[in-house]
Amino acid sequence: MRHFGHIPSATRTGLFHSEPAAFTADSPARTLAVALGATLYSPATRPRLADDIRKQAARGVVSMVLCLEDSISDADVAEGESNLVRQFADLAAGSVTDADTATDVPLLFIRVRDPRQITDLVARLGETVRLLSGFVLPKFTETRGHAFLEALTQAERTSGRRLFAMPVLESPELLHLETRAETLAGIASITDKYRDRVLALRLGVTDFCSAYGLRRSPDMTAYDVKIVANVIADVVNVLGRSDGTGFTVTGPVWEYFRPGERMFKPQLRRSPFLEGRAEDLRTALIEHDLDGLLREIELDRANGLLGKTCIHPTHVVPVHALSVVSHEEWSDAQDILRPEQGGGGVLRSAYTNKMNEVKPHRAWAERILLRAEVFGVAKEDVGFVDLLTAGLAG
Repeated sequence: MRHFGHIPSATRTGLFHSEPAAFTADSPARTLAVALGATLYSPATRPRLADDIRKQAARGVVSMVLCLEDSISDADVAEGESNLVRQFADLAAGSVTDADTATDVPLLFIRVRDPRQITDLVARLGETVRLLSGFVLPKFTETRGHAFLEALTQAERTSGRRLFAMPVLESPELLHLETRAETLAGIASITDKYRDRVLALRLGVTDFCSAYGLRRSPDMTAYDVKIVANVIADVVNVLGRSDGTGFTVTGPVWEYFRPGERMFKPQLRRSPFLEGRAEDLRTALIEHDLDGLLREIELDRANGLLGKTCIHPTHVVPVHALSVVSHEEWSDAQDILRPEQGGGGVLRSAYTNKMNEVKPHRAWAERILLRAEVFGVAKEDVGFVDLLTAGLAG
């Protein structure tokens, strides 16, 4: 797999100072956590799920969650499980048999409802479990999480396959102020105990809003809903630290993909699209309420989140385009991490527009270079509009 691998190599050459590196499901966890990008959710009951997975992979999707939880009815769970077994067999039959070259299937995760499903599904998948990267664990707390993670450990032993967990932080105990600190401490404790198996933490912002009967409009980001923004800040504070104790925390879902009535002005400046001669693209993004998505992606990164839960294919390319490291970011990170700067100090940016303070900015620089490895570094004159246009055309 490779981000932007679905676009022609000549186009990539014109866009990237350093192209995204290839990775596989067997790459180090640190790499995969960053490489998740836009994780596309799909109900596990879709009758042509295997074909859907192949189609989305061809369009640049590198991670998917096949959902047995909130996206399907309680009455459809058994059929969803059976369908997953059938669809994995279909995928395996149509994929390259050599695991080293099987690049046509994204990183696949199953979102389960209870721990029993983990061991049961791994047993039922048989040899096709090689296509599975792990499980998404809903409404995760220390108490609920223990059973899920023990089931995952057992499934790893029986299958001989490395399987990751992606806990979803969405429980009322996490949202409610009087229980939040204790809940976060418990989650920190259990995820640390099973650190090697936790790939990333996901935020269930829809559940947060539900607890108060709220729903943000397409004019609003998650950060405009203060009760949600406060929870995100606390999650990053406790679980997203850069001191070696933290995890990758992914951005919340953007719910909108069809035009709706607008109350506020569009949030996309016109000038970047004029420079790229892409005014039609700007119009299309605004008409589909994706200008709000672009703003939320930027706010995700500013608040310590990386990657995003997606429920519609049109959200994938914007997430990936805004995940590419700019040449300016890369230049700053390179300067900060030069061996001769080990003692600290202050540097003027090579772009002569900012101060780079070596010690305080070191953790940021390390994160930038890890993101650059999997999403690439844009050329100096390439902006997100160019990357968005190429991703959509690819």
